Amino acid sequence: MINGMKALNRSLRWGMVGGGGTSQIGYIHRSAALRDSNFTLLAGAFDIDAERGRAFGQSIGVAADRCYSDYETMFAAEAQREDGIEVVSIATPNNTHFPICRAALNAGLHVVCEKPLCFTAAEADELEQLCAEKNKVIGVTYGYAGHQLIHQAREMIAAGQLGDIRIINMQFAHGFHHEAVELENASTRWRVDPRFVGPSYVLGDLATHPLFIAETMVPDLQVTRLLCSRQSFVQSRAPLEDNAFVLMEYNNGAVGTMWASAVNCGSMHGQKVRVIGSKASLEWWDEQPNQLRYEVQGEPVRILERGMGYLAASALADDRIGGGHPEGLFEAWSNLYRRFAQAMDATDRDDSAFLQDFWYPGVHAGLTGVRWVEKCVASADAGAVWVDC
Repeated sequence: MINGMKALNRSLRWGMVGGGGTSQIGYIHRSAALRDSNFTLLAGAFDIDAERGRAFGQSIGVAADRCYSDYETMFAAEAQREDGIEVVSIATPNNTHFPICRAALNAGLHVVCEKPLCFTAAEADELEQLCAEKNKVIGVTYGYAGHQLIHQAREMIAAGQLGDIRIINMQFAHGFHHEAVELENASTRWRVDPRFVGPSYVLGDLATHPLFIAETMVPDLQVTRLLCSRQSFVQSRAPLEDNAFVLMEYNNGAVGTMWASAVNCGSMHGQKVRVIGSKASLEWWDEQPNQLRYEVQGEPVRILERGMGYLAASALADDRIGGGHPEGLFEAWSNLYRRFAQAMDATDRDDSAFLQDFWYPGVHAGLTGVRWVEKCVASADAGAVWVDC
């Protein structure tokens, strides 16, 4: 199935906070949101430097009077317009996510937010309650979860093809920060500064991606307790870790492991999720996102390919081109933005029936990630002890 249809009969009026001209993640947000015409970019506070942000906004077609100096000014001004924005994406450093999310919800806006959603579970709880109070959606950009074969894995696991789930092995371990690259690179520097990223580096920045992918594949499993050991191999990053190992126990008796690292020399990305059951195993690797390994003991390995008719309907629903053609990160993010648009539209229409079984990474997914990181830090800082979740 090639999904070239527009998801909505309208386009949501959209703005951005952050994501200016030098922002890699801002470009990804815009490419994803604008691809299917479900969003129209009308306003932004794109840069901490107001003039630079205004110049950038105009260069991508935003009217000069809707390129704002800061998010407070944007929310207030847009609220006075009949054509004011309905949705805002937040692509700013981590320490700003919570106050901007809260202000956006209080301004009556839906939100798409980078992860981590905030620094503490208490803050995430507040945002979840505010979403319910204001009847608004927060979408969290666990972008890799938009790959179709993750949903194929979800269907196969739910159908019992793996048997009882015993082990989940997760990792996101690249090598690009094996040295103190932040000394020369400003875009990396804030990621290893506790003032901007809070209590963790790779646990919050990297590990929450495969954690959410595993949660998507096996949604009934919940972590009951965990043990975390974290290291700062580049000493100037302490107390933030650039490497961490986590052991987890789940509510069905399964166990899990997580390796998050920025010092895995030679690795390009190294994000993999392997789910092992009593009958078979599945493995997905984000560097080869169009393939899913299906391994049954005593049988040849099967490589399931994106876009093929033997896949589940949920794994075909987000295809943008036929099988054999590669799809990757931009398509995965576009899939998420389309789902965010559908969730926001259904929320505005109070269509609870549509939302009941509709999958997207929402505010609760953000809360789960924040709480998990909080527990990992507590475990590691107590000397790598088991903590209840």
